Amino acid sequence: MASSNLLEWPEAIVPVQTLSGSGMSTVPQKYIKPPSERPSGSTNDPNLRIPVIDLACFSNAPDHHQAFLEAVADACKDWGFFQVVNHDVDIEVVKRMRGAWREFFDLPMEEKKVYANLPVTYEGYGSRLGVEKEAILDWSDYYFLNLFPRDIRNLDKWPKIPTDLRETTEKYACQLISLCQVLLKAMSSSLGLEEDYLHSAFGGSDGISATMRANYYPRCPQPELTLGLSSHSDPGGFTLLLTDDNVEGTQVRKGDSWVTVQPVPGSFLVNIGDQIQVITVD
Repeated sequence: MASSNLLEWPEAIVPVQTLSGSGMSTVPQKYIKPPSERPSGSTNDPNLRIPVIDLACFSNAPDHHQAFLEAVADACKDWGFFQVVNHDVDIEVVKRMRGAWREFFDLPMEEKKVYANLPVTYEGYGSRLGVEKEAILDWSDYYFLNLFPRDIRNLDKWPKIPTDLRETTEKYACQLISLCQVLLKAMSSSLGLEEDYLHSAFGGSDGISATMRANYYPRCPQPELTLGLSSHSDPGGFTLLLTDDNVEGTQVRKGDSWVTVQPVPGSFLVNIGDQIQVITVD
């Protein structure tokens, strides 16, 4: 039964990073997924590849522009996912972002716990989602922040260490907002709408909200029994996921198959959320 008290977690929180570092050889029962939900090999069908969209083609050249919009429309309709390249997000900012958050998760646990979150907002350092007692948990820790609009930020939850984390996160967030605006224009145009349609529908420049979640996946002694993040759909408009260029861990659902994302260096994975859905009737 779910707890009605959002000011506390139903059970004591033990960070997964602490469990991983303890030297245990078996996973605690509360992290073992039912057989139907455990990790499985993805399809080897070479025809099932996450689409890659080149934003350099989002230009005024009629031929390139139309082909680009058709590619976006097909990716959204057939997959609900695509990887985007040539997105103008500064690669140096991305590198600093990765480095700053890795440095944070490497801090001593007592320093990280200063920023521990609660279910009332989730903002801060956490190791579980939801308040259902005795729920089966994911093998991961995370840090959740509200980014935009700025007046919903709780700067007390923005870590002071490493010293460049706040500035780097701000720069990264602003560049991703610019990318989101480009993608909203492309999606609107691909639907035959005015290019500012979705941007306005989500609140315009002063009303669009954005959050960030930095995920940390510690080494697991029995990875075949666990998931770093359970299968889900994203509730918002869309998610930009910065994957690890060297780790093939993310999978997306295509029909009855789970397809492993083959990371394209320097790309972002775009996940179309629940709020952008179009139902067509023949």
